[in-house]
Amino acid sequence: MLLHDFFVHSATQSPDHIALVSDGQGHSFGELLQRSRQLASALQGIGLQRGDRVALFLDNRVEMAVAVWAVLQAGGAFMPINPLTKADKLAYMLNDARARVLITQDNLRGVWHAALAQNTSVDVAWVCGLQGAGGHGGGGGNGRERALPAFMPDADTRMADVGVIDGGLIDQDLAAIIYTSGSTGDPKGVMLSHLNMVSACTSVSTYLGLRADDTVLCALPLAFDYGLYQLLMCARVGATLVLERSFTFPVKVLEVMVRERVTVFPGVPTMFAMLMNLQTLPSFDLGCLRMITNTAAALSEAHIQRLRALFPQATLFSMYGLTECKRVTYLPPEQLDIRPTSVGRGMPNEEVWLVDEAGQRLPHGSTGELVVRGSNVMLGYWDKPEATAQRLRPGPVIGGQTGAPVLHTGDLFRTDSEGYLYFVARKDDIIKSRGEKVSPKEVENALYAIEGVFEAAVIGVPDDLLGQAVKAFVVCQPGATLTEREVIRQCLSRLESFMAPKHVEFVDALPKTDTGKIKKTGLA
Repeated sequence: MLLHDFFVHSATQSPDHIALVSDGQGHSFGELLQRSRQLASALQGIGLQRGDRVALFLDNRVEMAVAVWAVLQAGGAFMPINPLTKADKLAYMLNDARARVLITQDNLRGVWHAALAQNTSVDVAWVCGLQGAGGHGGGGGNGRERALPAFMPDADTRMADVGVIDGGLIDQDLAAIIYTSGSTGDPKGVMLSHLNMVSACTSVSTYLGLRADDTVLCALPLAFDYGLYQLLMCARVGATLVLERSFTFPVKVLEVMVRERVTVFPGVPTMFAMLMNLQTLPSFDLGCLRMITNTAAALSEAHIQRLRALFPQATLFSMYGLTECKRVTYLPPEQLDIRPTSVGRGMPNEEVWLVDEAGQRLPHGSTGELVVRGSNVMLGYWDKPEATAQRLRPGPVIGGQTGAPVLHTGDLFRTDSEGYLYFVARKDDIIKSRGEKVSPKEVENALYAIEGVFEAAVIGVPDDLLGQAVKAFVVCQPGATLTEREVIRQCLSRLESFMAPKHVEFVDALPKTDTGKIKKTGLA
């Protein structure tokens, strides 16, 4: 099965069902199929070949969804790029992937125009918002700039009339490259096959129990896998996706959720924190909401309790994943009261385990690096064999045969006696203080348990005596008055002495990544 088969099937079975709501306008599956086929035909018309990369530098808008399905139907691989990306980074990704086509929008002109000045691989830049379909847009980008071909459906035109050529794809072919940034160095392009994405999409939508009558609110960027998979999973089950460009104005998003009768709300901790501090939240009728999902970063136990109190009718899924395999674990909701800080166990059609520094498998009750085996594991990093070899290593010998490569996540977890996983830290985030290893996550959980703490982050800082000292950065809730001494005292009541912060710095806000994770590289 190919990734876009989900979409084509839903559009064929339920052409009139609303697939997407964007800027208050609904778009049916049938309309989106027609539009995507027309754009796919245009891509093939300019010479797009099997596996060619098409960069999508777009906001959360209907054109982004159409472009994803169009590139796949044309036989290419799509590259979703965050619209907040700066010119130099955009140029790097276009050059690194040797993208053939850029699909973007006119209000991002300053960025993509500067990026194209540093690029020679892009044959054409199709731009939403230019006047005159197919015409030049003012001579930008070395003459490569064009208005995005008109692809509104004609009522008298049947889907079958659009001439998309079968690209001969199989599920091993490249479907997408998603760039992910590490703490250092240039971003790496995660290569995902149709099989990788179909497998992940099927497993996640199955354990979540997504249905055709669901309406999913997506304020997460489609340029990142958590947001992107909302589009893919809705296509798989025939559900409706409501797109919002961001969660910057939560009241506006809540109004949309009420109007569209949203049933599923995927979010990240920063979004939930904004909701929980919104005094007007009780005035919004969110009774249709049946499911809340969280990944990117773990929710604190205090935030879990607060969310459940605010939305008692909604089932909360706590999950863990990374771009290299999409999703790894989920905690069954019935386990939330028993082990609230766990991210669960491996999802369907996947095997996970922990290994020590020598790569030896560890029993339950241990702490080690998480390893993932399954068809959701990436093909590798684009054009980076050394980085790929570090993360993808030979799989276990089963039946006398060495299996497909497995993914070494670089994340440390511990397991309880039943195999449920608890995040400890990134391998390179572990703090070594007084000869002891300190998990920043464990200290952060203790900080979140303190009344008046809104957000917290913990790092290690150089210390002549300790080697590294534990330092906490704390954002207080409005009206809260905490002191460094009080924070340290309460941490000492919950943690071993070597784990308690030696320093506490109160800040107005913590730096964030585009996916809502706290960016510790910006702290010192």
